Amino acid sequence: MPAKERRRGGGRHPAAMELTTTLGPETVPGEFWGADTSPVARALLSSAVQCFARKGFHATTTRDITAVVGLSPGSLYVHFASKEAVLFHIARTGHERALAALTVQPDDGDPGRHVRRLVAGHVSWHARHHTVARVCQYELAALEPAHFDEVLGLRQQFSAVVQTAVERGVREGVFDVPDIDRTVRAILSLGIDLVRWYRLDGADSPEALGESYAELAARMLGSPSSPVSPDPAGLSPTRDQV
Repeated sequence: MPAKERRRGGGRHPAAMELTTTLGPETVPGEFWGADTSPVARALLSSAVQCFARKGFHATTTRDITAVVGLSPGSLYVHFASKEAVLFHIARTGHERALAALTVQPDDGDPGRHVRRLVAGHVSWHARHHTVARVCQYELAALEPAHFDEVLGLRQQFSAVVQTAVERGVREGVFDVPDIDRTVRAILSLGIDLVRWYRLDGADSPEALGESYAELAARMLGSPSSPVSPDPAGLSPTRDQV
């Protein structure tokens, strides 16, 4: 991005300060987008999440995105090359944050406990960030091929993390799984499908839903039921990392 544009995007635009009031309770926290993202770019990304979630990528215009934060349609192009670039930034960041919430789960050598933590972390993250996750899951077809491939690479890492844990459990006789690939896909689907219907003001907190789905995953794997935490080493699932 040219230096002139970087300077223009680096200021504290009033729209970025007013975003939480404009968008309401499901607003994406500014820190979600990272320290290198300017306040105005953060505001535009958070607005785009809401617009894409409500109307879909193709039905959303740049005017829709910028109007929420009180900017002209052309101002989007100061910070992003295109509307597709906005979607790519959302999809890549969302997948990176979700993957971090998965891989940070502690492994104390017990496959059953490890998989339960992975599922609980995966599900609770998607519940807490369900609006971003809905865009990440259901608008990917609009990405350009190179961008789609980059996001696909992140998605494949989710499967690899869970598959490694399940395979270890099978080798050690902890799990009874006739088809590991299908089981892993089903387990990951638990944390994805909920983004269509989950609400933060509903009956279950993200953490409660995570523990409930971890129990379902344990049953799918044929492993004995046990709490996600605590454990003898004093390890417990960490709070969502973003």
